[in-house]
Amino acid sequence: MEERQADISGKTKVVALIGDPVEHSRSPLMQNAAFRALGLDWVYIALPVKAANVGAAVAGLRALGFQGANVTMPHKAAVIPYLDEVAPGARRIGAVNTIVRQGDRLIGENTDGRGFIRALRQEGQLEVRGRRVFLFGAGGVARALALELGAAGAASLAIANRTVGRAEELAAHVTRATGCETLAVPWEPQAWAPLLSEADVIVNGTRAGMLGEPDFAADLPWRELKRAVVVCDAVYEPLATNLLRTAARHGLRTLDGLVLLLYQGVLAFELWTGKPAPVAVMARALRADG
Repeated sequence: MEERQADISGKTKVVALIGDPVEHSRSPLMQNAAFRALGLDWVYIALPVKAANVGAAVAGLRALGFQGANVTMPHKAAVIPYLDEVAPGARRIGAVNTIVRQGDRLIGENTDGRGFIRALRQEGQLEVRGRRVFLFGAGGVARALALELGAAGAASLAIANRTVGRAEELAAHVTRATGCETLAVPWEPQAWAPLLSEADVIVNGTRAGMLGEPDFAADLPWRELKRAVVVCDAVYEPLATNLLRTAARHGLRTLDGLVLLLYQGVLAFELWTGKPAPVAVMARALRADG
């Protein structure tokens, strides 16, 4: 049984989540369970921050001695001007989801894409290098995934987005930044089919399928997909999206949105504390809330 949360004192180290809204976040459950498991006198709190107050919030983290923070929507790009340094990967993405304190300096990192690569390795038993990937979406989450997939050595990346211009911009950026062969694909199932049939990894990086929103599962050529393909969904409300249920019915491996949330949090924990994250503990905390 995990120990109870230690009493908060003047020695307790504090990490925050800033965004708007943050009330729904499962990150406090996950991170506080990890601190307890390792016996660390740390606490993770969620702080709602309006857009007009982002600069003041970052200044507050600095002044109050916070050890770091997670940054969620809609502030992932807005925090950048207020940081002392932004790591190359986060700079390439144009977004920060993790702030790490180093002395008096605040460093911006992005663990979304790297967390996804680690999730594929640990939970999907798949190395990205040399693999073909099909990604739905070109927004914030998809952008982080695309750039990290390219940097990790994917053989090719196809990006489908309803606004094809955004897919074209992202594809060009991934190619320039990583050298990965990246193609923008129209939002037309007939255009997806030949690329999906060659894919080793298929990822939904959009809101499709979230809490009753329409999805595109019926438009995939399920019988033409590789039997070893891994189907991933960044959505975790609901956890069992129609896309993942359909993939499972066809006997395909799946990774759900909580797995992706878990591993970005694992990397953030390790950046803050310098210690290996208790992954199993963090996973149980996330699932217990589900």
